[in-house]
Amino acid sequence: MKLLKKVRVSKSGASAAEYALILAVIGGGIVVAAIALQGSISGAMGRTTGTLTTAGVTP
Repeated sequence: MKLLKKVRVSKSGASAAEYALILAVIGGGIVVAAIALQGSISGAMGRTTGTLTTAGVTP
């Protein structure tokens, strides 16, 4: 319990919380971007596979 109070009062504890919040926001943005781009990436990979197959290369 004393440790929790020290972290709460400590400036380093506040900094750690701020960094954790920043990382959570960045991580959330990456997840949202990946979901939004999922169809485009899948389509591009499919076109590339089709082109390679047509050229006689086994992907």
